[in-house]
This record gives sequence, C-alpha cells and structure tokens, in this order.
Amino acid sequence: MDEATIALYNARAGDYDEMTQHEPPNPLLAEFMARLQPGDRVLDLGCGPGTFAAQMAAAGLSPEAWDASAEMVALAKRHDGVTARLAGFDDLQTAQHYHGVWANFSLLHAAKADLPRHLRAIKRALAAGGQFQIALKRGDGEQRDRLGRFYSYYQEDELQGLLRDAGFTVTKTVHGRDKGLDGTFSDWLSVASHA
Repeated sequence: MDEATIALYNARAGDYDEMTQHEPPNPLLAEFMARLQPGDRVLDLGCGPGTFAAQMAAAGLSPEAWDASAEMVALAKRHDGVTARLAGFDDLQTAQHYHGVWANFSLLHAAKADLPRHLRAIKRALAAGGQFQIALKRGDGEQRDRLGRFYSYYQEDELQGLLRDAGFTVTKTVHGRDKGLDGTFSDWLSVASHA
C-alpha cells in the first residue's frame, strides 16, 4: 500500500474515528451480516478504527480486523470481540478460512494493476459460498486527493468484470455519494458477491 496514504491515516486516525462514530447505521453492513451465521469468521480488510468490526462482533460474528495503519489497528483493538492486526492486502495468504470478507473503502488505495491479484487472494481465502462486500469510489484512473491519499477509481462494469474474472458471483450493486475525511463529496459503488 502507498506509504503516504498510510502515514496520513496514522496522523489522522483520531479524526477518522470521530467521523465514523457519528455515521448512521450502514444498511449494507446489515445486509452483509444477515448473509452470515453466528460464529462465522469474517475479515474486515482495511478496518480503520474498527467500527464495523465491532458491529460484527456484537452481532455474534467472529471478526478479524486488518489495517496497514498502526494507529488504526490500535483503535480497532479497543473493541470487545475484535481481533485486530497490522497487515496489508498482500498478507492475505489463507485458503478457505473466512465465511465473509468486508472491504469497505480500503481496496481503493491499491493500484489498479494490483486489484486483480488482491481479488484472487480474497476468493481463495473464502470458504465455498463465502460472502464478499467491496466498496470503492466511482470514476476513472488513479490520483491523489487533497490530503495526499492515493486512490484508484472504478466504474460499475469494470469492477463487476474484475470480480467475475476472480471467480465471484455478483449479486447486488449499490451507488451512493458521501463526504469523506478530506471534506469533499465523492460518488461510490458497493458490490455484494459470493465465492
């Protein structure tokens, strides 16, 4: 992952945590969790301060929370029932270990050339029928935002094609628009699929 992006998240972890504490319940997370069973192993890949992983634990799931930012991992470790680890996308080497992977606005920090490799690793890490939810910013190309974070942007057809190429079955796509840490509004898409 991009070093400048990690450094920014280390420096602004508290701000990001404060921002996420005041967000309304995420209906996409609720749908994701509804497709799983109590006790299922779930990976929150790029967990940030662990807000979503904490909700997964409260719902009876067994979440692992990974992030490349040490400060975000420290925040995620505060939550009961959450196992947090300092790890990047390339650290995912397991096979058929998880029942679900939640990658909410994390893989958008990976270079476009690397996303197919990361998707294949996620597919390999999921048990048969395992659930995968990915959210990215909508657009084209790669660029840095006004805070210096690296982003890759995707259109719906492009992302769905990459998921199918990695062996996923796409089940639902949702579009939205929200204000981010940099204070600007961005269009996004979130895609549900299964292994």
